[in-house]
Amino acid sequence: MPVRIPSISAAPLSRALLNPARRNGLRRHPTRLFTATARAEVVKPFLLADIGEGIRECEIIQWFVEPGARVEEFDKICEVQSDKASVEIPSRFSGVIKKLHYDTGEMAKVGKALVDIDVPEEVAEAVEQAGAAPLGREAGAESVRSEGLASTIQPDTSSVPPPEMKPESDKPVVAKGKHATLATPAVRHLTKELKVDISDINGSGRDGRVTKDDVYQFAKARDAGQAAPTRQAASTPQLARPAPDHGPPQETPTQLTNMQAQMFKAMTASLRIPHFLYADEIDVSSLFHLRQRLNKSLAKSPPVDAQATKLSILPFLIKAMSLAIGRYPILNARVDVGADSKPSLVMRAQHNIGIAMDTPQGLLVPVIKNANALSILSIASELARLQALAKAGNLTTADLTGGTITLSNIGNIGGTYVAPVIVEKEVAILGIGKRRTVPAFGEGGRWSGRR
Repeated sequence: MPVRIPSISAAPLSRALLNPARRNGLRRHPTRLFTATARAEVVKPFLLADIGEGIRECEIIQWFVEPGARVEEFDKICEVQSDKASVEIPSRFSGVIKKLHYDTGEMAKVGKALVDIDVPEEVAEAVEQAGAAPLGREAGAESVRSEGLASTIQPDTSSVPPPEMKPESDKPVVAKGKHATLATPAVRHLTKELKVDISDINGSGRDGRVTKDDVYQFAKARDAGQAAPTRQAASTPQLARPAPDHGPPQETPTQLTNMQAQMFKAMTASLRIPHFLYADEIDVSSLFHLRQRLNKSLAKSPPVDAQATKLSILPFLIKAMSLAIGRYPILNARVDVGADSKPSLVMRAQHNIGIAMDTPQGLLVPVIKNANALSILSIASELARLQALAKAGNLTTADLTGGTITLSNIGNIGGTYVAPVIVEKEVAILGIGKRRTVPAFGEGGRWSGRR
């Protein structure tokens, strides 16, 4: 494009350019003569290379660049997540980012453009002439020429030696199914468990991906005789089908109630106590016969205020526990750990037995005071009072404190054995399981069904 410069004609201008003696008169405007043509730039697509394991697409986890940003060679472009692992994709050349082809969270296709980068034309030509070899599984992206580029930057392949041809094996190549590589590691592991050849399965997932349902349906059809026989032995049991995957679990933070916070505090404090579990079974047949006789007697007697009219098994267990700690008082003691003294046992005469109760407010342990001085009927009446208060949420501090040992009955939920947590300032806790009829052998080896 001709450039007009005032006060200088074309002929003197050409002579001035050829004659060094006349150049001094043009020093005021040197740039007008040598910067008329801009530097050539080429927009080059940056492709996502094959990162291995037959992966056809990856999820964009995050971008490290944005349109208009300048990147240098080996700068991080983005991070992608495949079925195997996450990979950071570096840039192969320096330039300016012109366009991002995917948003965060979208699936990027292998071999398709990730970004467009504006690079100098000579850089683009050098990259084309050097070949578009992938960077490898750990590196990231492959850049090749797109169909929309001008033909002026086609690589010169005349100087590039032909690729070395490796000798092929004499064995014939077995053609696999076209969806053989489209499967996650979990699906491949499932095919090994069910002894299914993945190349025989037509995938129903995205882009023909083989899913777990495809594997199960194929195995089911094969076992029913609708598919070709496989190497699986007839004696191999069919694995149970797992529950369908509904995506990542949804988590909702919820604040603990005051009662739950106290339970957490108390049970955490109990973890400092060394625990030892001993479990055994006892024959309660005679005890249940006694309970039946007493209940029949109560039904015939006139009602008395504040007295239970029917006995459950729990008052008998509470009284039996009181009799046991009368013989073994160390179970009713507490450990006194002073800051400046050695640990010591404090023996306690009162049998204040705590009863673990499942209430609408949570787990509570009201205390039956002086059980050693109460009859079974009195224990039953006190137990009924505490249960009613616990259900209504009206237990007082006096009802919940002062315990010396605790009893936990899980028979109502069907458990056989339990390892309950010892309450702080106590040394033992008794867990009672569900009553059941089991075979037993008495003296002389004679069998008898006992409970």
